[in-house]
Amino acid sequence: MSATTSTTRPDTPAGQTQSFWRLSWLHLKYQFLETVRVPIAVLGNVLFPSLAMVFFVVPQESVAGNPLYATIAIAGLGLFAICSASLFTYGLGVAEDRQLPFYPFLRSLPAGPGPQMVARVLNGGIFSLFGLLPLILIGWLFTAAALTFGQLLAGIGTILAVSVPFVLLGMAIGYKLSAKAALPVVQVILFPLAFAGGLFLPPQAFPAWLDAISKATPTRAGRDLLVQATTGLDAYALALPVLAGWTVLFAVLAILAYRSDEGRRFR
Repeated sequence: MSATTSTTRPDTPAGQTQSFWRLSWLHLKYQFLETVRVPIAVLGNVLFPSLAMVFFVVPQESVAGNPLYATIAIAGLGLFAICSASLFTYGLGVAEDRQLPFYPFLRSLPAGPGPQMVARVLNGGIFSLFGLLPLILIGWLFTAAALTFGQLLAGIGTILAVSVPFVLLGMAIGYKLSAKAALPVVQVILFPLAFAGGLFLPPQAFPAWLDAISKATPTRAGRDLLVQATTGLDAYALALPVLAGWTVLFAVLAILAYRSDEGRRFR
């Protein structure tokens, strides 16, 4: 009887783990439903990369008709969809949540920030996949892009991993700034990172000084790792360390912003 009781008590490590993931699942369900109730928030992240694909890639036969170039173009725009979904959904979403009357009560619950932050990262991955689906469909129908099943799985896994630092950056912005301030900050960050990271223009077209700066950005590191996963072209040697470094930095910023906001609200 005592052995059975010891394995089911809620204060055991196993019980704590189960409770943590159950709370994370509940937060994920709540955040997902909250997002899809505003369809334009989902459509905006889905449509822009797809329209860029239709207007700037499909009409260029030299790109759309070349399997390698078409695949690289889809990878770059796919990563832009990830960055856009992560920064706008969380940079603005978290800032708007903080203005809701229910949010201070939610923050005061004893569960802690862990389940909520895990749910936000997972929710970002889900909506990132939504942004990829039309790009993959357009590429399959209108370009010569070609992927094996293994490359497709590797690409999806890579892009989900690459989304993590941008989700964390969005959370840092959302916890630190108001909704009015978060919007311009996200725009100022997103588009320079996208251009510098080679998401719109191939890095081969960059001058040497811009290429050096580009290799220090998380977008270029993520882009090259994604291209490597989907085409087999080797990423530059420091791509993974650069992306890992930015992930750690953005995680620290998100935690500090969260604690700073908590200090302002619950002193």
